[in-house]
Amino acid sequence: MTPPAPGTPAPEFSLAREDGGSFTRSDLEGKTTVLVFYPFAFSPVCTDQLNLYEEMLDDFAAQGATLYGVSCDSTWAQRAFKEKLGVSIEQLSDFEPKGAACRAFGVLHAGGFPERALVIVGPDGVVKWSYQADSPSELPGANLIFDGLQAAA
Repeated sequence: MTPPAPGTPAPEFSLAREDGGSFTRSDLEGKTTVLVFYPFAFSPVCTDQLNLYEEMLDDFAAQGATLYGVSCDSTWAQRAFKEKLGVSIEQLSDFEPKGAACRAFGVLHAGGFPERALVIVGPDGVVKWSYQADSPSELPGANLIFDGLQAAA
């Protein structure tokens, strides 16, 4: 599986927010969104990745982008992960039904967790750029997001 190619409408999906609400395709409309798919809360590379992106949030916002972390962890685990790291990036859970949104985005690993992937969706709900790491242990640098935002402009 691979993430959607640029020019592809974002799929229909539903992810759980920490407050119990839903985040769906309609939440993508009207803004540039970066979906950061990561395998596991509390794993070393995921920890490094979210810490790095948190440091760059103002720079991403200056380019009009909002980041969301997406994993198949429960909202409870994501909340603990977010609090432990001290990050503000909103976490979205694909726990139930497990992996359904990741599958819709083409980033569900055969092991039942998200591939490490980045998907930029424009204000029109269309994928503008996407990237999938060769391995879940590879940390996609912030430069990739900046490159993707430039390509999406």
